[in-house]
Amino acid sequence: MKRILVVDDEEPIRSYLKEELTEAGYEVLVAASAPEALKIIEHQDLNLVILDIRMPGMTGVEALPRILGLKEHLPVILNTAYSQYQQDFMAWAANAYVIKSFDLTELKEKIRELIT
Repeated sequence: MKRILVVDDEEPIRSYLKEELTEAGYEVLVAASAPEALKIIEHQDLNLVILDIRMPGMTGVEALPRILGLKEHLPVILNTAYSQYQQDFMAWAANAYVIKSFDLTELKEKIRELIT
């Protein structure tokens, strides 16, 4: 079973993504912050990370190079409500950029592309 880490500071979003992706057949771990995610990434075998950008403390864009420093080939999808971050060259290191939506069609397609 493919293992996904969802990183988002908003609990309802973490819960929704965990529920939907579990139903889609993935094992889903969650983290409420970038530092928590980095600890999980360091100690767990993962197939993909879904990373929010705007989080208190350390943003997803700040966490991205640290994630890739720990696991160079770990696919990362930036999942945010803010499209302007697509222009941030630091975000270009991500494998995909998806605008948050309750319709998870695009997100699920990106997951399948990256880990199947």
